[in-house]
Amino acid sequence: MGCPAGIGPEIILKTLYYFQKTNPEVLKKIIIVGDKKVLSDNAHSLGYSLPEVEIDSISELNIKPGIPTLEGYKAMADYFYKAIELAKKKEVQAIITAPISKEGLNKVGVNYSGHTEWLAKEFNVDKYAMTFYGEKMIVSLVTIHIPLKEVPKNITPDKIFDVAKLSYEFLKKLKITDPKMAICGLNPHAGEGGLLGKEEETIIKEALQRCKKEGIPLSGPYPSDSLFYWAYKGRFHLIIALYHDQGLIPFKLIHFEDGVNITLGLPIIRTSPCHGTAYDIAGKGIANPQSFISALKLSLRLLSN
Repeated sequence: MGCPAGIGPEIILKTLYYFQKTNPEVLKKIIIVGDKKVLSDNAHSLGYSLPEVEIDSISELNIKPGIPTLEGYKAMADYFYKAIELAKKKEVQAIITAPISKEGLNKVGVNYSGHTEWLAKEFNVDKYAMTFYGEKMIVSLVTIHIPLKEVPKNITPDKIFDVAKLSYEFLKKLKITDPKMAICGLNPHAGEGGLLGKEEETIIKEALQRCKKEGIPLSGPYPSDSLFYWAYKGRFHLIIALYHDQGLIPFKLIHFEDGVNITLGLPIIRTSPCHGTAYDIAGKGIANPQSFISALKLSLRLLSN
C-alpha cells in the first residue's frame, strides 16, 4: 500500500474500480497488503464501498491524508516486508508497490534508497536494473540513486553489459520482434570523439563490443539530446541511460501519468507507478491512478507471457 498518508490508498482503490468495470476477474488474483481501515476511510471519502478483494491488513491506523507520521512510516515498511515474505513463500508471483517515502524509511531505520535496492538485497540479487516502461518509450538505468558527481566512477563495462542483457531479456518477454536498443553517451555530443570526455571511447565502447559478441542488439553511444527523440519516433525500443535524470527527465515528460517502474533481474515481477507519495494532494480525491493501472497491466502481461 505504500505510505498510508500518501495517495497510495486512493490510487489502489481507483485501480480496483477500473478493473471491476473492465475486467473483474483480475480482482480474484489480487491481495492488498496494507491497512483495511485506511482503505475504508479513503473509500468513504471517495464515495466508494470497498471492492471484493482479499486484504491482508497488518495495521489499523488513524491517519490523516497528507500528514505522514512515524507510525505510518513503520507500517509502510511492514507492508513491504510482508509482500516480500509472500513472494519468498511463492504465494504471489508479482508485487506492485504504491509510493513510499525514502525519508520515512530512513526515519524508521530502513536504510535503503528505494524499493529497487531493497528487493535486490532481499532476493540476494547482484545483477538488476531499474527500468521504466511506456507505450512510447522504455528506459533502463545503469546507475540509480547516487550523487551526480559519483556517476562516472560507477559506470563500468560490466554494469552496462548486465543492464543491456536484462533489458534485452525484458524486450523478449514483451514479445517485441527484432528489438533495437541504444545507449546514451555520458558527455555532451557523446564525447565528440574524445574532445569532451573519454568514457564513450573506452568504457562504453568495451561494453558495446561485449554485447555484440553475445548477440545483444545495443548500438551507440549516441548524444542523449537527440537519442530520446529518435526513440520516441520509434527507431529504438529501449534506451540505456547512464544516470537517473538523464533517462527519467525525457521519460517522464512523455509518460509521467502512465509510466511504469519495473525492477529487472528479480525472481518475481515487481512494478510500480513512476510518481511519488504526493502528500500535497492526498485525501483530495484528485490523484490520477493511470500509472498504477499501467503497473498492474504490465504485471499481468508479463505473467501471461
